[in-house]
Amino acid sequence: MSQNPFHAHIHKAIANPVLQAALDANADRRVQARKTAFTTLEEPLEVLRQRAHSVRAETIAQLDHYLEQFIANAQANGMIVHRAANAEEAVNIVLKIAGNLPQRNTKDESVVHLRGSRPLLIAKSKTMVSEEINLNAALEAAGLTPVETDLGEYIVQLRGEKPSHIITPAVHLRREEVGETFHEKLGIPLTTDIPTLTDAARAALRQTFLEADIGLSGVNFGVAESGALCIVTNEGNGRMVTTLPPVHIALMGMERLVPTFDDLALMLSLLPRSATGQKISVYTQIIHAPRGANESDGPAERHLIILDNGRAKLRGTPLNDALLCIRCGACLNACPIFREIGGHAYVGALGEHTPYPGPIGSVISPGLFGSANFGQLAQASTLCGACKEACPVDIDLPGMLLRIRAGLDGKTGDGRRRKENTSGVGLPFSVKLGLKAFTWAAVSPGRFRLAQKLAATFGRILSPRAEQIKLPAFTGWGFSKDMVRPAAQTFRKRFKKMDNPSIGEKAQEHVGTLAGWQVKKTTPRQQDSTLVNQFESELISLSGNFTPCTTETLSDAILTLLNERGIDEIMSWNEAHLPAGLLDSLQRAGIRIGQADQPHIRAGLTGALGAAANTGTLAISSGTGRPQSVSLLPQIHIAVLNKSDIKKNLRELLQFPEIRKATSTALISGPSRTADIEMTLTIGVHGPGELHVLVTQ
Repeated sequence: MSQNPFHAHIHKAIANPVLQAALDANADRRVQARKTAFTTLEEPLEVLRQRAHSVRAETIAQLDHYLEQFIANAQANGMIVHRAANAEEAVNIVLKIAGNLPQRNTKDESVVHLRGSRPLLIAKSKTMVSEEINLNAALEAAGLTPVETDLGEYIVQLRGEKPSHIITPAVHLRREEVGETFHEKLGIPLTTDIPTLTDAARAALRQTFLEADIGLSGVNFGVAESGALCIVTNEGNGRMVTTLPPVHIALMGMERLVPTFDDLALMLSLLPRSATGQKISVYTQIIHAPRGANESDGPAERHLIILDNGRAKLRGTPLNDALLCIRCGACLNACPIFREIGGHAYVGALGEHTPYPGPIGSVISPGLFGSANFGQLAQASTLCGACKEACPVDIDLPGMLLRIRAGLDGKTGDGRRRKENTSGVGLPFSVKLGLKAFTWAAVSPGRFRLAQKLAATFGRILSPRAEQIKLPAFTGWGFSKDMVRPAAQTFRKRFKKMDNPSIGEKAQEHVGTLAGWQVKKTTPRQQDSTLVNQFESELISLSGNFTPCTTETLSDAILTLLNERGIDEIMSWNEAHLPAGLLDSLQRAGIRIGQADQPHIRAGLTGALGAAANTGTLAISSGTGRPQSVSLLPQIHIAVLNKSDIKKNLRELLQFPEIRKATSTALISGPSRTADIEMTLTIGVHGPGELHVLVTQ
């Protein structure tokens, strides 16, 4: 009898020392970064977790209402909304949109490049939904060319692999393997220098962004009250694919909604901290509409595909709360099983890879794709509760894993619970028999006490001195762990011999101590600095540059910056959106103002709508005379910010009316960055490598 594919992948992963080192490094750094990031919250973490849980739970409970509101607003904004019941429908919608694009043999106003007769090119930013529906294979089969532009996704695409982590797709690879891949596929000299590898990816993908016929992205959140799409990225590729191509397609799971912008601010305070240990990602886009009539860039068409693919059937079932997930990946980093086997080991009974690994994947995969195939993934859990503790929206993952193990993961047509014939799926007969014997003993206090005595007696006979018992390989124990030697006495017997204060007293002492610690750690820090000073501190910590100046010294500060870098030509917003006389002053000093669609220009000059002091974040909205590409294409982004427009936090920043009606708004926190190769931070990927903010009085 052949080995279960899941078990085979587990054995292979545990035996791979390179993978083990990569997974350990990822988990250690992610978990520590998450802890550090949460110490900067303005409110206690547990308060925010419960609030976020309530928002997500209420959204799923009233999903039909919020979907109706969201779709109506998105359509009113000019988006073309499609509903897809399953993966096949979603793929066909993408192919239909692509099939309707004309062969671009002549230049027209709605496009920025010529395609001629080459295959249609689709530039993709990271989207788990596209992995779920296996979109790339379908596009390639139809003769189209999809190119992943997230660095980690790009690496695994070149290698013909699937992502191994929701957030860090190439976490399983070391720099040597990436260097060999780039040497073979891109023709660069063999190197293990991570900045050099990142620069190679930037150079290879820049032309893809400029020539793509379609940009395709995921959606982190849809905002029901305005019909906005929120997309969170670090590298700049998300902004590229939603700004430069003439057509943008967004893929969104139907559950990824929040009711209001206040709810969005809450989720954005938790998602980056949980995912990457950042207070906020470098780029948070809020997209409302296609390019406006008088705007010079942005897609002429925006399509939104809302995918069901089994999500509706999960509502009201024991797996309902899986729909609360915001795809931060924190449960993967916290899980001791994922840390040992990695994402590629999570396969179905037929060997099919799931796009959703780890604890959340072990719930979502059976829920969406069937317990018969993926129910065995629920066995890959210690039920230690680390995943629930790490979850920023407090999803009870251990509870749902137990329900899948018991076969209680569905409901009948009339809404009643249905016990699927999948209890113990993935377990060998010997284990099932042992569990039945344990159940028989555990339901009776007398039988359980007898079983404890027998286990202690025979366990210590088998291993009279060793701390562990070596069991035969067929039991499943012994490959990577040993069975702990039973204690000589039961806990009950030892407890009765203890002469200690009552449990109640001890519990109260512990709770009091814990409560005091929480208050001490989560009390907001004293506001001993101005918003400007706080913004400066946060921006600098994100590798940004801060320059205070007045309206009189502003042009001199910009000229100094440009002259130091030998730059005499810049992209710029129109004069109406910058301080009066600034462009005239720069031109008199010999600075040429080039067109916003010229990618060779090294610096771009913009204004800023406002800023959030506690995260060092700028808000830059599109509009007439405010090309988005000015803050995106050049290597250096120079932004002018008025001191009075700095707000305390993201929630206050999102109150700006312009953000709620602009075609697109970018929340920018520092220069673009990535840590997709060995968790090594590299500044400057697809977006600018330098951000200079000049704050005027």
